[in-house]
Amino acid sequence: MTALPNRSVMSVEEYFQLDQGSSETRYEYIDGHVRMLAEGTPDHAKISANIIGVFYALLEGHSCSVYTSDVRVYLSETRYVYPDMSVSSCERQDQERGDMLYAPCLIVEVLSPGAEAYDRGRKLAYYRECPSIQEYMLVDSQLQSIEVFRRGKNKLWTYHTFSYGEDVELAALGISFPLAKIYRNVALSED
Repeated sequence: MTALPNRSVMSVEEYFQLDQGSSETRYEYIDGHVRMLAEGTPDHAKISANIIGVFYALLEGHSCSVYTSDVRVYLSETRYVYPDMSVSSCERQDQERGDMLYAPCLIVEVLSPGAEAYDRGRKLAYYRECPSIQEYMLVDSQLQSIEVFRRGKNKLWTYHTFSYGEDVELAALGISFPLAKIYRNVALSED
C-alpha cells in the first residue's frame, strides 16, 4: 500500500469520491489518510482465490456471506478498508446494506512482503477496535502458515498458529478446514 502524494489529509466525502471514481484502483481510508492498494502477485491471487473457494463451500447454507477484496469494509466513521476476504456477521441487516460491509465477523489478509508489517501492526489494531470482528486471519504468502487472532472476553485476544498438515479452526464461524486447501497449486515451502 502506498500513500497518495500531495495530500496529507482528506475528508471522508473526498475519499468516497476518489474511491468510487476510480475503476482500476482501490483506496483505503484511515483517520483522514488515504492509501492506494498495491497489486498482488500471482501466488497472492491464487491463495486469495483458494480462500474464497474454501469459505464459500463451508458456509453454503449459512446466512453469512463471503466477500472478496472488491468490497469495502466499514470499521468506523473514519476507517474504511478492503481486506483480501471478509465474512459478514451473518445478520440479515448486514446482507442488505448498500455498497459496503458494515459488520464483518471475520477478516482475512494474505500477507505480502510490502504490507506484512502494516497488516500485523496498525491494521490489526484497527480490526481489534471494530466490535463485530471476532477473528482476524493472516495467511502467509511465502510459506504454508496461517495465524488467527480471536476475540475473547474483556478485550483479550488470543493468538493461534496453524502450519503444514494441520486444520485451521475458526471458532466464530464454527468451521475448520485443512490448511493445505488454502495453498492448492501454490509452490511454497512447507516449513
